[in-house]
Amino acid sequence: MYSHSTRIAPDHIHSLKENEVFVFGSNIEGHHGGGAAYFAFRTFGAEWGVGEGLTGHCYALPTMEGETSFRRAVSTFIDCAKHHPNLIFLVTAVGCGIAGYSPREVAPMFQDAVNVPNVYLPKCFWDVIEGL
Repeated sequence: MYSHSTRIAPDHIHSLKENEVFVFGSNIEGHHGGGAAYFAFRTFGAEWGVGEGLTGHCYALPTMEGETSFRRAVSTFIDCAKHHPNLIFLVTAVGCGIAGYSPREVAPMFQDAVNVPNVYLPKCFWDVIEGL
């Protein structure tokens, strides 16, 4: 069993250190009009029109285009995190707000992030992953 006790993303992220990245759920068009996407746009420099990938001090993760697309986007995100070990990716409960998924549905998508030390997941995701 792995220990994730030091890799829990805060429930409420109000500021970031220089090497931290706010990972939020988006739509592929990058219209950051609500929820964490709007907060990322207003607070951490997420660019309007960027619906996937690194943007400002953020990573936009499209969650609104269906489960297959969402899974692919999570895989792409995990690859990005592996290629940027100098950054700490603080994942919000992506997909569990406006997109309408539950942590039980989303957390397994992040199973491959378990051994990526710079990916921090919300506690509700870790709770599900531990039960897999």
